[in-house]
Amino acid sequence: MGSKQVLVISAHSPSGSFGAALAEAYAQRARREGHDVELLCLERLRFDPVLHEGYRHVQALEPDLQRAQQAIHRAQHLVFVYPIWWGSVPALLKGFLDRVLLPGFAFKYRPGKSFPDKLLAGRTAHIVATMDTPPWYFRWIYGAPGLRQMQKNTLAFCGIAPVKTLALGPVLGADEKQRARWLREVQALAGRIPKAAGTRTAPVAVQPPT
Repeated sequence: MGSKQVLVISAHSPSGSFGAALAEAYAQRARREGHDVELLCLERLRFDPVLHEGYRHVQALEPDLQRAQQAIHRAQHLVFVYPIWWGSVPALLKGFLDRVLLPGFAFKYRPGKSFPDKLLAGRTAHIVATMDTPPWYFRWIYGAPGLRQMQKNTLAFCGIAPVKTLALGPVLGADEKQRARWLREVQALAGRIPKAAGTRTAPVAVQPPT
C-alpha cells in the first residue's frame, strides 16, 4: 500500500487521558505502515470556538486555525478521536468544525443548485468515539447521533468518503485489560487505511463570504 498524508484530530484528549492514548496508538500504527502522520490536539490550539455572525461577516481565522486548514488540505486521510457527550460531539470539536469547515474551503453553493460542491472530495476518514453507553445501545436505541452527524451531515457533506466508525465503550468502569483491547482495535483500524481515494479538490478560499 502506498503511503498517505494522515491527519489525526484529537478532541478533548488531554495529556495522560485514554483519549490521548487512543489517538497516539492510531498515529503510531499508521506511521509503522509507512504513512506520514500529523497529530492535531484541539485543546492545545488557541481559537474562539464560536462562529459569532454565521456566514454573514468574515471572522478572521486565528493562526492555529489557518494551520489546521492547511493540514486538512494536505491530508488524504482524516481521523477524528473524541468522546460522545450528551449523544453528540464535544463543544470544542463542534466549534472547531464551525470555524474551519467554511464555505469556499469545505463546500461551495452555486446559483440554481440545491446541493453544494464538495470541496474536500477525495479524502477518506476514520472516526474513533468513546462513550459510557454500550455501543450497541447507542446505535440501535439512540440512533448513534454523535457518529451519524459526523459521518453523514459533516464529512460526507464536504465530500469526505468513505467514513468508517469505531465506537468504544462503556469506558466508565473499564479495567486495564479492556482498555488494552480497545487500543489494539484502534491500531488494527489504523492498519486499514483505504488504499486509494479520488482526486482531491483545492479549496478556493479560507474565509466565509462577506
